[in-house]
Amino acid sequence: MKTLVASILSLAVVAGLSGAALAEEAPANGAAPAHHAEGETPHYPLKHPKEEEWSFAGPFGHYDKGQLQRGLKVYTEVCAACHSMKLVPFRTLHELGYSEAQVKAFAANYEVQDGPDASGEMFTRKAVPSDYFPSPFPNAEAAAASNNGAAPPDFSLIAKARSVERGFPQFVFDIFTQYQESGPDYIHALLTGYEEPPAGFQVPQGGHYNPYFNAAAVLAMPKPLSDGQVTYDDGAPATVDQYSKDVTAFLMWAAEPHLEERKRTGFMVMIFLAIFTVLIYLTKRSIYANKEH
Repeated sequence: MKTLVASILSLAVVAGLSGAALAEEAPANGAAPAHHAEGETPHYPLKHPKEEEWSFAGPFGHYDKGQLQRGLKVYTEVCAACHSMKLVPFRTLHELGYSEAQVKAFAANYEVQDGPDASGEMFTRKAVPSDYFPSPFPNAEAAAASNNGAAPPDFSLIAKARSVERGFPQFVFDIFTQYQESGPDYIHALLTGYEEPPAGFQVPQGGHYNPYFNAAAVLAMPKPLSDGQVTYDDGAPATVDQYSKDVTAFLMWAAEPHLEERKRTGFMVMIFLAIFTVLIYLTKRSIYANKEH
C-alpha cells in the first residue's frame, strides 16, 4: 500500500512539473507554444482562462440579482442581435427580481411567430411571458450567412456546455475545492481576450485573433464589447470587464437557474450523512460493547 501511494504521488509531481515546463515554453504573446513542430496542430486554447471570483461559486454560492439584471441588459442590447436563447422562457425572469408587470412589458418588446390562424396562415404577435426568447434569424442557414459562414451558438446552455479541461493533476484538486466554474471562466476570458496577433501570424479574412478560443486561434465573432457600450442604471462600471462578468453570470443563471436550490439541498444531504454516520457508529458501539472480541 505504501508503495502504491508513493507511486501515485510521484506521478502527480512529475505531471505537475511537466505542466509547469510546458507553461514556460508557451510564449507570452499568445502564439502557438514553441514545442509544436512546424505544421503540427497546436493545443487550444493557446492561453488558459484564469479563475474569476463568482458569487455563485463554492458550496454556499448564490446569484447576485443585481448582476443578473445587468447581464440581461448586456445580452438584450448586445448579444441578442446574433445569439438566441430558445430554451429560456420570459416568465423565468421574475427570478431575477422583476415583477409580473415588468416581465410582461419586457416580453412585449419581442415578436414571435404563432399560428396557424383560422385561415391556416402563420402570423406574428407580441411575445407574452410564456413565450421563449426568439432567435434573431429564421434558421441556422440564415444565421451562418450573416456571420461569415459560422452560425452563432444558442446561449441557453452555453455556460455549462463550454469549458476548458484543466488536466491532471489540477482536476484532482478541483474535486476537493468544488471548482465548477470552468464554463463561466472560459466565457469571461473569451469576451475579454481579443488582442493583436503575434508577429508572423496570418489572420484569415473575416477572422479575429483570440488566444482563449478553445477550438482555434481565430474565430468569426468580432470583439463584441467595448467600454461605454451599455449604460447601467445602478452606476456599475461601464467597462468590458464588468460587462463580461455580468453577462457571464446571467448566462450561468440561464443554464442552471436552480443552482441555489441544488446547493442548499446538497448541504442538507451532507449534514444528514454526517449525523447518520455518527448514529451508525454509536449504534455499533452499543451493540458490541459487551461482546468478547
